[in-house]
Amino acid sequence: MNGAPDHRAAEVAAKLALARGWLDDSGACALRLRGVDWFAWITAGGSGALALAGATGIAEVLVTAGDACILTDEVEAERLRTEEVPPGFSFHVTPWSDTEWRDQFVAGAAEGAPVVSDRPAAGEQPLPQLARQQRLRLSPDEQQRYRALGADAALAMSEAMRAARPGWTEYALAGEGARALWRRGIDPALVMAAGARRLAHHRHPTASAEPLGERAMLAFGARRHGLYANLTGFVTFGAAPVAQAELMTVEATALATCAPGNSLATVYHALLQAYRHAGHDDALRAEPHGGVAGYQAHEVVATASSALQLEAGMAVAFNPALQGIRLEDTFLIGQHGLENLMLDPAWPAALVQGRSRPLWLEAAC
Repeated sequence: MNGAPDHRAAEVAAKLALARGWLDDSGACALRLRGVDWFAWITAGGSGALALAGATGIAEVLVTAGDACILTDEVEAERLRTEEVPPGFSFHVTPWSDTEWRDQFVAGAAEGAPVVSDRPAAGEQPLPQLARQQRLRLSPDEQQRYRALGADAALAMSEAMRAARPGWTEYALAGEGARALWRRGIDPALVMAAGARRLAHHRHPTASAEPLGERAMLAFGARRHGLYANLTGFVTFGAAPVAQAELMTVEATALATCAPGNSLATVYHALLQAYRHAGHDDALRAEPHGGVAGYQAHEVVATASSALQLEAGMAVAFNPALQGIRLEDTFLIGQHGLENLMLDPAWPAALVQGRSRPLWLEAAC
């Protein structure tokens, strides 16, 4: 992973202090992190992932009062040590064929006391709620990584959409999007593509062999250093649909409530009222509309009862939709407003209630 080692070491030290605080609060003696999301968080952006869609990866992290240890096997240890894991961690390396050794090591480190885990197995306890809340508040270094990811993901979107042609299949567009992400060192954790016909029928269109036709959508769940950039773009080979302006008004109402001190439920109800005002009472009930983002595409989804209080340093991504089109970018909450992390200055945009929002890219056939 690229990045200044001293910054990563300082970030790791701060996160280990938080983790040991969770141990003290829970009365446990060991913290076992299995998920690729938590691995990336505690290693300041390192990757323990192998399969793109895997929730767990090739390594775990064990934290005790006196040690922070990477648990992995002989196949993966050297690459992780030299390419992914910053100073501050020891390694416990076992044969790939014998996972029981790892469990025995954890049991010995816990000395018979409770073990807490993000994905608890038999006898383990779940992480305290405080752990997730603290993970949602991104540090200055995490925010900088997010900004760099967002800028690159937006460029990848622009590159793929400017290359698209009406005769392309949805597979071809999805492939072009994935290629543009990989070129920038970004995992294409989610790539959805749809042409004119399927846009009107499916809210989550996985790519197919159908041609794009007169317009197309491309959506990314783009991951780098563990963080997710959620964004959606549209290209048209004719006139852009009129519903675009109506949808921007709905989105603007919700984004205006994404401020420190408001609950995630407040954003949900703002979306609900905006849809009702536009005459689309059931639009919000049709699908989830996003929420707080970070080390998962949606860390916490906005619902009518989401009590999570928004704070400066959190990221949010919402995807309001009408008539087969939608808007989606990832924003960082600041003390004085939202920062769009996905902004490409060259992409066509309009000012909506003081905020630059993407228009449809009008491309030549």
